[in-house]
Amino acid sequence: MNLVAFYQCQTPDNLGRRLSDYWTWNHDRLEEVHNFIQWMFPLMEPSNFNASAPTLDAQSMAEFRNQPAIQQNLLKSLEVMLDFYGFTLDRVGKSVTPAAHFHERADNWLFPNDHNHLRITRILKCLTLCGLGDYATAFHAALLHVSTPTNVTTATLRFWNDAVR
Repeated sequence: MNLVAFYQCQTPDNLGRRLSDYWTWNHDRLEEVHNFIQWMFPLMEPSNFNASAPTLDAQSMAEFRNQPAIQQNLLKSLEVMLDFYGFTLDRVGKSVTPAAHFHERADNWLFPNDHNHLRITRILKCLTLCGLGDYATAFHAALLHVSTPTNVTTATLRFWNDAVR
């Protein structure tokens, strides 16, 4: 699979879904489907949960960093997932803040050892690798603002911190 072509909305993933399809999924589908996040936010290392997901290499990472269309699509993907978690993105100010529906959404993921914490780590890492570190830092700051010792483990916080370095 050509990850760059997928992110340019030219080709589907291995299951025939396009990036733009992911953007239309409702919150329930984003929660229930577990084999899209690796396509939406690719990393250099293979996924332990989706062996068929592509990985970034030096060439694709350069494309992700240098192609404005890919950068815009990556930000759209971020906005979709931020909405899922109950946040909103200010692209101009490069800030992430809780949205009006934050508390409703947080009930679905803001508790220790939720699988979404792994997804968030992936998102933060991908943004950092792909030249959108300012947005990763903004999301990280928003996460730290809502995190407490009762809803996020110290190990998760360590992963999130490492992801934006």
